[in-house]
Amino acid sequence: MYMPNYSYSFEKYEKSRHVRAALRDKSISHKHSREIALAVKGKSIEKAREFLENVLTKKIAVPYRRYNNEVAHRSNIQDGFSSGRFPRKATGEFLKLLDNLESNAEYKGMDLDRLKIIAVTVHKGTKLKRFTPRAMGRASPKYDTLVHVEMIAMEGRTS
Repeated sequence: MYMPNYSYSFEKYEKSRHVRAALRDKSISHKHSREIALAVKGKSIEKAREFLENVLTKKIAVPYRRYNNEVAHRSNIQDGFSSGRFPRKATGEFLKLLDNLESNAEYKGMDLDRLKIIAVTVHKGTKLKRFTPRAMGRASPKYDTLVHVEMIAMEGRTS
């Protein structure tokens, strides 16, 4: 049986200073994941968790920087961007990834208050190719792209 051999894209990983976690082959939107990753990068774990929970309760919208064609403007966006959405499914998966990252850091004995997310990478994964039946005996292709997300945090100085 073939098993995939995944590795991380972050190259300067040091076991003593960094902690990492990954989601593999998740059925979430690649575009939503990319925008959430940009919004979470550079924040502490507590601030990232608070941000994601506020997105789920629709208090703060995720700013859409690249994939913002025909995306409505929101008045509650931080970071100076006006277009945004509340991607519920991808945000839930990011919260699970954040829990995993936090438990990995706790296992390593790191100080959770000093952890800062320094890298979040989103890659397209496997394409699931299927067909949707149509009228007159025809069929249309239906593609579902799975997503890989990697998150790396570093223990740094308290600011």
